[in-house]
Formats: sequence, structure tokens, C-alpha cells
Amino acid sequence: MKPRDRSPTIVVEDPADSLDELSEYLDVLSSSARLRILKFLEKNPKDARAISNEIQTSYENTKKHLDKLLSIGVIKKEAGLGASTSKGIHPVWQYSTVRGGFEAIIRNLGLFSNTRIQIVDGEISKRLESVKKTLSKEVLGDVPAAIVMGGADDGKIFLLKDNATRIGRGNQESLADNGKDKDVTLSGSYTAVTRISKPHGRFVRDRDKWYIEDCGSTGGTRLNNRRLEVHNRTPVHDGDIIELAHGVSGVNLIMVIPPAPEPAKSHACTTKMPKGNLTGKTP
Repeated sequence: MKPRDRSPTIVVEDPADSLDELSEYLDVLSSSARLRILKFLEKNPKDARAISNEIQTSYENTKKHLDKLLSIGVIKKEAGLGASTSKGIHPVWQYSTVRGGFEAIIRNLGLFSNTRIQIVDGEISKRLESVKKTLSKEVLGDVPAAIVMGGADDGKIFLLKDNATRIGRGNQESLADNGKDKDVTLSGSYTAVTRISKPHGRFVRDRDKWYIEDCGSTGGTRLNNRRLEVHNRTPVHDGDIIELAHGVSGVNLIMVIPPAPEPAKSHACTTKMPKGNLTGKTP
């Protein structure tokens, strides 16, 4: 009789190379200035002086930040032409984000913090959560997101801004209109995923919690390798992996869910009673 299949737990106990590399990775991303640089470079290449002016940091410190980002492969530098001056136009180094660089960072951090991966080093665990929190604020604006892993849409980020968001495979028309609506509309190449018109499933927000629901899909939905019941809402958490259908024609999503805002502190006034006579009568 075969033992029941269980999802493995990865435990890192010794200061192995993988843990050292994660520590270095977190060191680079722990700076909000570097995350602002990434955001600034998202659309167009910029030279170091333009970046320095944007993040309001000295040129020397900006260069150090850029070297750190280059070291983990999320930006690149190429020769370009600088702004026109009285002495003409001179070549400069221009920096830009590597295609899918932002998405790769979020995906990497999400995988390390997934519930099936336990990092025994408590200090690194704290730093991991701290970097994720800063990244979510600086890049995603503290908006929950689902990130595609693998296939034609690999690295694509879908922001979850509405209380209910449909999930499914699109056609050319729905993909063209995807920028206008809030659905998670996936490429038609994920043939095992049910079409968005049915749909395969949906994300639902109830108060400060998020849920995933399978809407009767043919391929099924799994959350952290556990198959979900149809039309049964199941809570999802930061770092969870959702599998829509199975095999090469399906797709995996990794969840990025920022922590709920802390409740406002009460500032109720208290009235101090004078000491001594409490009757209000004149002695």
C-alpha cells in the first residue's frame, strides 16, 4: 500500500548557499529608494543624473543603488544619448528595468513566503516579510494582486481592485478589452482553463478577507495543491499558489495580499474628577 501523498515542506536550517543568496537578495530590496528607482525606470530608460534628481539622492549614492540592482539582475544598462547641452550631445549610460523584473521580484518573494516553505532562520523570515510589505506599498500601492507563473502570460500582474473578480481564459475580443475591466483574463493558450464568459472561478473580497471560488470549471481549481469544492469560497492568503486546471494547459497564480490596515487607535477623552468633595455641595 502506497503512503498517502503529502505536499513536501522545505526547511532551510543551515547557512547554505540558497539562504545566503536570499539574504543578499533581501539586502538589495530592503531600500525604498531602490524600489522607487525600479518604479521610475519601469517605462523609459534614464541616466544616473535623471534618476538622482527623481529620488532626490546624491549622484554617488544613486550609483551605489544602481550597482546593487544590477547585481541581482533586475535592471540593465546600455549606452544611450544624453540631453542636449551647449557642448553638444554626449553618450551616457542609461538604465532600464529588465523585462518582467518587477514581476520576478514579487514572484520570488511570494514563493519563499509560501506556507509550504519554512525558513527556520527567524531573522531572515522577518526581513522577508518587511521587504514584501515595502514592495507592496511602493509598487502595487497596497492593492492585492494575482501573478501568473508559467506559459504565455508568465509574470503578468492582475490587480484585484473590485470586491468580485472573474477568472478565466479569454478570446481575442476579451483580451483586447481587458484593460477596461477588472477580470483576470488569461491568454487563450491555457486551453484547460474555462473561458471567462462562464467563468472558471472568481476572487471575492468580504470585509478585509479574500476568497477563491471555483464556479463549476471543467479542469478544477487547487489551492496549495488541495482541490477546492465547486461554489465553495475558500480563504486565500499572501503567498498562496492557485492552480487553475492541471498540466501544461493549466496555469498557476501566486497571490500577493498586503496586510490589513491596523484599526485606528481610540482617542476617547477622560474627565478627571477633583479630589476631595465629590458631592458637588458646598461644605
